[in-house]
Parts: sequence; structure tokens; C-alpha cells
Amino acid sequence: MTAAPLAPHAIEYHTWRTRSVTVRGTAYTRATKPGLTGQGRDDATALLAERMVIPRGATVVSFQCGSGLLGAVAATGRGAAHVYLSDRSVVAVEATRRTMIANGILNASIGSGHGSAPFDDTLRADVVTIRIPTGKLALLQLLADAFAILRVGGQCCIAGATNEGSKSAATQLKALFGNATVLGTESGCRAVMAIKRLPTPVDASVIGNAYLQHDAFLPIDVTLRGHPLQLFSRPGVFSWEHLDEATAILADVMQVAPGDDVLDLGCGSGALGLTAARLTGTGRVCLVDIDSEAVRCAERSVALAGLTNCDVRASDVAAAVRDLRFDVVVTNPPFHVGKATDLDVPTQFILDAHAVLKPGGSLQLVANRTLPYERIVHQCFGNLTTLHDGPRFKVLSARR
Repeated sequence: MTAAPLAPHAIEYHTWRTRSVTVRGTAYTRATKPGLTGQGRDDATALLAERMVIPRGATVVSFQCGSGLLGAVAATGRGAAHVYLSDRSVVAVEATRRTMIANGILNASIGSGHGSAPFDDTLRADVVTIRIPTGKLALLQLLADAFAILRVGGQCCIAGATNEGSKSAATQLKALFGNATVLGTESGCRAVMAIKRLPTPVDASVIGNAYLQHDAFLPIDVTLRGHPLQLFSRPGVFSWEHLDEATAILADVMQVAPGDDVLDLGCGSGALGLTAARLTGTGRVCLVDIDSEAVRCAERSVALAGLTNCDVRASDVAAAVRDLRFDVVVTNPPFHVGKATDLDVPTQFILDAHAVLKPGGSLQLVANRTLPYERIVHQCFGNLTTLHDGPRFKVLSARR
């Protein structure tokens, strides 16, 4: 069957834009789109770009690189020899690639993954920059990676907003490196630098958690629809230490018939996709997520379950499966970009679900009771059914 074109509003979401950012009198072009943290102006990144000091000829590594602005500034405005950039978000990786091209930067390597995971173990850096992520352990992973790859005398520079935990992040930075200097504060953001003066951490307990290692997965035993499953998770993956209540509710009430082709949109560790695979039997199940760490977890969960009808992909909403069609789309869509509530992404989940469903196919979506999805679903599908109406969560369904 020929794939139907996406609706105009879906195309708008998936359309890339460029913005000009001036740092120390030099204009840089950065790529952006909905779904990217700091898609407008990211004050924390801008502050660090202004204040960081990069030795000429340095090797610079940018973790949680976002649109790639810090890498662009290091490569062209500070004379870095080579810049390595990584992010666990599919959107951020593509944004960075486009930013490098837009600024004519050739001395950059871009990796999809958390921290130093995408790069060779022999990588050593003079400067590591970190845009503070949400989640304490996700940050500690990046600090651990930064310390490991920095040469003695190298610097680790972090930046984030006060409401993102920049003060506590600075405290952890100082405990690990034994020193910390505030580079600047502005617009509720803070940039801090530490120097690696010793080959070993001053306080190794800061990075002592076993799950900071790239190959460490947390096993989670759950029972869904009366069937035991073992999921795997990593810090920073949604509800990483336990199965969240909303997902468990959707798994319990979702309607999947034998032979149905199913899309688990925003799969996390894969609970819905694995349950759907058991229900459909012979149908194809695709699990997609924007987060490369979630993809790794879902792949591991699928492999342990021995499922051969599952395919796991990294994807910006349903972009990676736009050429496929499904009988059912199940989803627990995210409604935060960074710390802010943002309905652009869950709205796009609904629109993309409509685009990839077969005629007569069903969207089944779980959400907090307070989120106003009913109007969006009805406008897109022309119909709406409530499969679950609980005190905290609701499950909405619609047919194409």
C-alpha cells in the first residue's frame, strides 16, 4: 500500500528551521524544530557559549549537545582542533548535524548516545562541556564520563538553569574534581567550570553508582495481563526504576487482536510493545523512541523475551516508520521538553499515529486526567472513545 502523505500540521512539526545566535560578536546558525530542548533560546547554553574558554588546538567534547551550538562556537570561534558531540535524543543528533553543515564545520564528529558511549574508548579531551540533563543519575553519568576522558589539566564546563538543579550539579562537580569556579550567572542560569588536577577523583563516591556504567541495565520484573515480563532500564529513561502506573493501565486495557500490526510510539523500556507482541501473535510490532538509551533498553527487553516479531527503532515521533501502516498505535506520550510542559510533542504523537494507521485502525493513548487531549484527538480522527476513566489517568481511543 502506498503511504499516505502526512497532514500539513504534521509536516510543520517535522520541518527544520534555522536561528541565528550571536556569541561574542560572531553570528552562528543553529538548526531547530519542535521537540528539541531549547528550540527557541536556551539561556544556559548561550551563557556557557559566551563564558567558556577553549585553548586553541584543543580537543573538545560536548555532552548533551542539543543543537550543537557549543560545538560550533568551539570549532570556529575558539580554534578547537576537533569537536566531538553526543546526545541521546534523535532530534538533537540531527539538529547538531545540520548546525555543523550550516556553519561549514568539518572538524566535528557526532555520536548518538549518552555521554562518551558513542565514541572510541581511547578518546581524550582537553575540554568537556555538559548541558545539564534532567535526572540526577543521568547527570552523574556525564560527569563520570567527563572525568574519565579528560586529560589532567583539562576542564569540565557545565551549565543549566536553577530549576534544573544547576546548584546541586555544581556541588557534585566540585566534589568530583575538588574545585569549581562559577563562570557566570544570567537569566536564572549558571555556568561552572572545574579543572582535572589529579588522575583520580577527589571523591569517587560521587560516581560510585553501578548504573553509571554504559553496559549496566536495571532489570524490572512486571506482570502485565497476567503474563510475567522482565524489562531493562537505564538512568534517564522515563520512569527508569519501575513501571509507571499509566503504562500499566494502558497495557491492561489496550485492545490488540491476533494478527494486528502494532506500533508502540514512545516505547521506553518496551512494556507496551512486549505485551502487544504476545497479544497479536503473528502480527508485526514496532517499538520506537526518541531516546537512544530507551532504544537500547527495549532491544534488550525484546531479546530476553525471545520475540521475533518485534522491531525497535530510534525515531522522532513516528518519522522512522512513516512508510509503514499499523492496525493499532499504543502510546503514553511525553508532555515535557526539558522541565517545561509542552503539548507540541504529544499533539504530534496523535497526528503521526493518524498518519501511520490503516483505515479502521485504532489509536489507544493514556494520559494524565488534566491533559486536554480529547479535543486534539477528536479534531484529528473525528471520533473519540474512553477506554478507561480513573482518578489519575484516562485512556482515550479513536479510529481512523
